[in-house]
Amino acid sequence: MAIISSVAESWEPKTLVGRLVREGKIRSIDDIFRLNLPIKEPEIVDWLLPDLKHEVVNINIVQRQTEHGEVSQFQVLVVIGNENGYAGVGVGKAKQISVAIEKAIRDAKLNIHPVRRGCGSWYCSCGEPHSVPFKVEGKCGSVVVRLIPAPKGKGLVAADAIKPLLRLAGIKDVWTWTKGETRTTLNFVKACFEALKATYKFRF
Repeated sequence: MAIISSVAESWEPKTLVGRLVREGKIRSIDDIFRLNLPIKEPEIVDWLLPDLKHEVVNINIVQRQTEHGEVSQFQVLVVIGNENGYAGVGVGKAKQISVAIEKAIRDAKLNIHPVRRGCGSWYCSCGEPHSVPFKVEGKCGSVVVRLIPAPKGKGLVAADAIKPLLRLAGIKDVWTWTKGETRTTLNFVKACFEALKATYKFRF
């Protein structure tokens, strides 16, 4: 796991949201989601969430057909998060692994999303945000992932492929239920991400 570097002082925003962030008129990423503003520059996330971390979850070799024959590239799946209620998933392709990782991190920043946490288990009443607040479900392709609130101290009862995403989102205890072709890591992780995003589909 590595800590993502901070924004360079030479950043020149190209979008309205970027300029508002750079000028200090938007000081929290919560404001961006509250106002439903689009994030089209990864530097916005760097600026507002300097403590982001990332982890490479999967690396594949993919091929595409061109007029000159087959071209092989590395496909990298990366998850990011601040371990405190924000997470993202990104995919990058390139001939070099390092370049593919950079593209995946950039994609993950553009797809970052808040994750509502809570203590939704009937077996626990600590009131701390250590699990999901209620049962949520996400789907990608044939894969379905259901996240179920677990009591404090239970840990992440989940497959290794989705543990990094849950951990970086700030989820410490959870039960999971899955179905479908979970051997497809990309769909598996994205389905879990959709489940995490579903925690914000309900308003209290």
